[in-house]
Amino acid sequence: MLTLALRTLRCRWTTFTGSFVALSLGVALLTVMGLTLASSLDAPVRAPERFAAAPVVVQGEDTLRVPTRIGDRTHPLAHPRPVPPETVAALRKLGTVTQDRSFAVRDDLIGHPWSTAAYAPYHLTSGRPPLAADEVVAATDAGTAVGEHLRTAHGTVRVVGTARVADMGRAADTGRAAGTARAVNAARTVGAGRAIGAARSPGFERALFYTDARAAELAPVSTQLVVEAAPEAVRRVVASSGVGARVLVGAERRLADADPDRDAEALTTLNALFGTAGGVTGFVSVFVVASTFAFAVAQRRREFGLLRTAGATPGQIRRTVLAEALFVGVLASAAGCALGSYGAPWLAERVVEGGVAPAWFTIGDHVWPYQMAFWTGLSVALCGATAASWRAGRTAPTQALRKASADEQPLTRARLLCGAALLLTAAVTLTVTLLTDPGDLLHRKTYTSRPLLLITATALLSPPLVRPLIRLLTPRGMLVRATTTTSLRRTAALAAPVLVTVALTGSLLGATATLNDARATEARERTRADYVLTSVTGLDARTLDRLRAVRGAEVSPTASSEVYVLEEGVALVKSEARAADPKRLARTTAVPLTAGRLSDLSDDSIIVNEEWARHEVGEHVTVWLGDGTRRSLRIAAVMPVGTGDNGVYVTPANARGAVVDRVEVKVREGAEASSVRAALRSAAPQATLLTRDAWLAAAHPATGFTAADATTRLGYLLVLGIALLYTAVSLANTLLMATSDRTRELTALRLAGATHPQVLRLVALESLTVVAAGAILGLLVTALNLIGMWTALGLQSVRSPIHVPWPELGATTAACAVLAVVAAVVPAGLALRGPVGGRR
Repeated sequence: MLTLALRTLRCRWTTFTGSFVALSLGVALLTVMGLTLASSLDAPVRAPERFAAAPVVVQGEDTLRVPTRIGDRTHPLAHPRPVPPETVAALRKLGTVTQDRSFAVRDDLIGHPWSTAAYAPYHLTSGRPPLAADEVVAATDAGTAVGEHLRTAHGTVRVVGTARVADMGRAADTGRAAGTARAVNAARTVGAGRAIGAARSPGFERALFYTDARAAELAPVSTQLVVEAAPEAVRRVVASSGVGARVLVGAERRLADADPDRDAEALTTLNALFGTAGGVTGFVSVFVVASTFAFAVAQRRREFGLLRTAGATPGQIRRTVLAEALFVGVLASAAGCALGSYGAPWLAERVVEGGVAPAWFTIGDHVWPYQMAFWTGLSVALCGATAASWRAGRTAPTQALRKASADEQPLTRARLLCGAALLLTAAVTLTVTLLTDPGDLLHRKTYTSRPLLLITATALLSPPLVRPLIRLLTPRGMLVRATTTTSLRRTAALAAPVLVTVALTGSLLGATATLNDARATEARERTRADYVLTSVTGLDARTLDRLRAVRGAEVSPTASSEVYVLEEGVALVKSEARAADPKRLARTTAVPLTAGRLSDLSDDSIIVNEEWARHEVGEHVTVWLGDGTRRSLRIAAVMPVGTGDNGVYVTPANARGAVVDRVEVKVREGAEASSVRAALRSAAPQATLLTRDAWLAAAHPATGFTAADATTRLGYLLVLGIALLYTAVSLANTLLMATSDRTRELTALRLAGATHPQVLRLVALESLTVVAAGAILGLLVTALNLIGMWTALGLQSVRSPIHVPWPELGATTAACAVLAVVAAVVPAGLALRGPVGGRR
């Protein structure tokens, strides 16, 4: 059997070339995804940045800890608590205490007191330290020069100096030589390891340094400070105070930097991106490879019939097919692993350039992704050939010879049962989800993975579906109808990859567009304001007083916060919160409510949504506010779940530490809108002022992706690119195999009087017909998936139309059509070369 398998591979190399290419490509993609996932499992521990030369850092409580029966549940606080004044006073007795303050200046510029610059350590490269409230020292990465004036959210400032992060080896020569020397020694002895050895990025922030007095005005609350004293003494003072503050030394000082978990969060995003892409890659590769092997075996029924007539047993036929698959699988898997080793670094560079991955991200030296990809590829090859080999082995000799000429049973019983089971599973799971948790259908992981079940079911059941579609697409009596409906197995094999590509394009992009439009509809119905002011740096009290004083304007400032609730006694759940005055909020916002009244919101109550475990008006619910304060609040009103963006509403008293970042303004009746707009711009020149429509278009676009969806966009492009690539491989392979077996048929047409161009037009028209049938099936799958999401939105009290991405679907179908025509016409043209009478 091994010898026969090797000779078959040599003689029928065109049949196995497509299987080899499809399998090696799949293994290469799995290798790339595996290497990327393996490299993104652990983030390197960064070295301290802002406080690399600080002896000891004391950080106020920034983590909420809630005891439960299964242990403490924790969550980072939205508004960390400051170090209490009593603790600060006790620490001053040990040594110099420098309070740190950080505040947004504009865009990506951050402000700090000048006294903290020495702990990075920064040193002046030009100019002098700031002495007045309108003077700053700029880090060299801020891109400014001495003498330059900068407009900020807190007024115009003048750059009087520039500073650069000093080398830690020269830190002892800075102005704080003693303290810095102690910090260097602590860094070398406490927590030494990967973090200390890691290189520190010189451009870790774009900072402006103000005088300490001005920084205290702009950021009155200090949540961390530097103490120049022995760590043991500092720990004793902090422990005796019982305030929950942390003492950071050595490598732990990185926790005092801004967003110390940013690397882990970025890797989590990468994991989700490549995990989804890897899952779809595996699905498409298994689908294409299995169908390719099945079609290849079906094309060789005459050969198997002859072997059975010559005395070969069914077991020998099966072992021959499996041996061929084994040889192809081993070679293709090895080639795919080699190809993937070159593709993974290239992909890593692309995601870094696109800003999806951090700049340090590279592909590590991992072995298990190669093993996983190799054995998966080999298993796919063997599994894809097993089902077809059993069908070939079960056929009697005479039946095999008779069935070699036409497709009498293109849909086998096993294929029918599998397709029906998957279709039933898709219907049942969709129905159950709609009845129990419709919001689950709006999650990205769900609407990305759920279509695969329906796609597989439709592809398995495609033979009986393709015949009526082709009859619908082609007039009666045309040769195209006869050739495509007679060879249904070939037609279904060609339509399947088109179905996958079109269905994925429509389902993924359509779900995103439908959900975005639903969110835009929610925001549009909720927003009554004529103007919206936003500020990334926040609006201070004086600015808010000026806005409230604008004549003819109803002003409603709101702040972003968080609320935490313990559900079922074990799950600490975070909810996004907006802090607002209920009376002002009612004038500018139509808060959707299913029960209760907005006017009942007070300092002792909260507005929740139906997703909360307890959401009955009048009930009391225990929550933890954004600063960790525990409160028992009465439920004043309940909102629908909607698309998931309906968080909770509290009053400003329950959002201490929250900064106003949005102000909605309604022009009073009789007031002139242009005058109000000019007054608003004058009152808050540092804020972004937009009309209602402009703000909605920017914050809640009805179609396409938002700026924050860069990862989703990249993931979908990756998934759809993989699907289109596999479609090209599958179409080329199937048509190449089919054309090699149709040489006699095409020659007969030439002998019957058809010209060479007529035969090629027939082949091209067959391909276009099959692509059209596959595209229609893909549209059917798309419609079913989008109807499921639309129903879920309706159950969530959101009324929004279904968005079908027609331009993308048209482009995808056109690409499939071009690929199919080229892959069909070129082999047919080569097969018809030479005189007609010379071919047999």
